[in-house]
Amino acid sequence: MKTSVEFRIYVGTYAKYNDGSLFGKWMDLSDYIDLKDFYQACLELHQDEKDPELMFQDWEYIPDFLISESSLNEYTFEYLEEVTGMDEDRARALEIYCKDIASWPDKDKYFQELLEEFNDCYHGYYGGPMKDPQIEYAYQYVEDTGLLTDVSPTIERYFDYEAFAKDLFMDGYTQIEGHVFADY
Repeated sequence: MKTSVEFRIYVGTYAKYNDGSLFGKWMDLSDYIDLKDFYQACLELHQDEKDPELMFQDWEYIPDFLISESSLNEYTFEYLEEVTGMDEDRARALEIYCKDIASWPDKDKYFQELLEEFNDCYHGYYGGPMKDPQIEYAYQYVEDTGLLTDVSPTIERYFDYEAFAKDLFMDGYTQIEGHVFADY
């Protein structure tokens, strides 16, 4: 199932807020083509002020690394367009990757570079019936690589998937909320 959330921001101004007014409007980012278009609409909303200092008082479904109380990251629209086409698990994985692994936004990296790195290192969501994503991934890894293909069934029964998973995730893989990423 693809992500179908509305990325919204409640936009007021510091002057109005300081005067005790919460006047503003919820603005759905899908109504704007880019950051410039969004900011223009915000300024039009608050055209009663000479030089409005925008204040993002609340937001929905926008990761914190993309927004602050007074600005949006330059790649916000690219990011939101990308996750809109993803299923929920993959969209959550990209958010985790950007926030916890790649420490984005990185001034030396463009969003497309970061997305390529994510696509290379993301190995999927392992939150299934085993209840332990690392062991579940270890089983999948063994199957995908054919690690035990030439081993007799008698010996294969003694393979310790728990120990193997522990080794995989000590050096080479990271698991966050069931999402598995290669460490490269």
